[in-house]
Amino acid sequence: MKPHQITVVVGNVSERSRTKVLAQAIGDALATALPVQLTVLEIAHLTSVIGVTSNPQDLDLTGRLALQAIANADLVVAVSPVYKGSYSGLFKHLFDLVPPDALVDRPVLLAANGGSDRHALVVDHQLRPLFSFFRALTVPSAVYASEADFDGYLLKDGPLRKRIGEAAAQAAGLLSARRAVKPPLRAVA
Repeated sequence: MKPHQITVVVGNVSERSRTKVLAQAIGDALATALPVQLTVLEIAHLTSVIGVTSNPQDLDLTGRLALQAIANADLVVAVSPVYKGSYSGLFKHLFDLVPPDALVDRPVLLAANGGSDRHALVVDHQLRPLFSFFRALTVPSAVYASEADFDGYLLKDGPLRKRIGEAAAQAAGLLSARRAVKPPLRAVA
């Protein structure tokens, strides 16, 4: 069976981050559930590329390949840190460069992490509406991690791991269902 192409977008602007740890745990759970080929896009590595343009045609090769990885993915995993009650600005800017029809009927697994549980609603109040604009199929279970779910930069065992497994299983179900549908839904849209 051909592996599913999964693009993981890590919305943190620093190299070392809990967001990256969370994204890796989700990628590992997906790889356990089904055959996958992961492409990881880190905002920390794309800042100088995407931060200087508002027109996708002005992007260099790295920027164009990042957009292509998002547009060609069978599943997008969108993971952002929470800054002042919302996703990071450069994370949003990257998706501002994605064509409006690129994610129609595409499964998207949503995840975020913040300093406390007070920010948990960012997934439903910020990320879901963003991907609703794209007419994407957001996975019903999202993942939110607070600082209490980490020991430094290591993910603790506990309820968060269960939520990651649940979201990965739902994403795997959506991917399997999409493979069974001929032609793909987005080709019809």
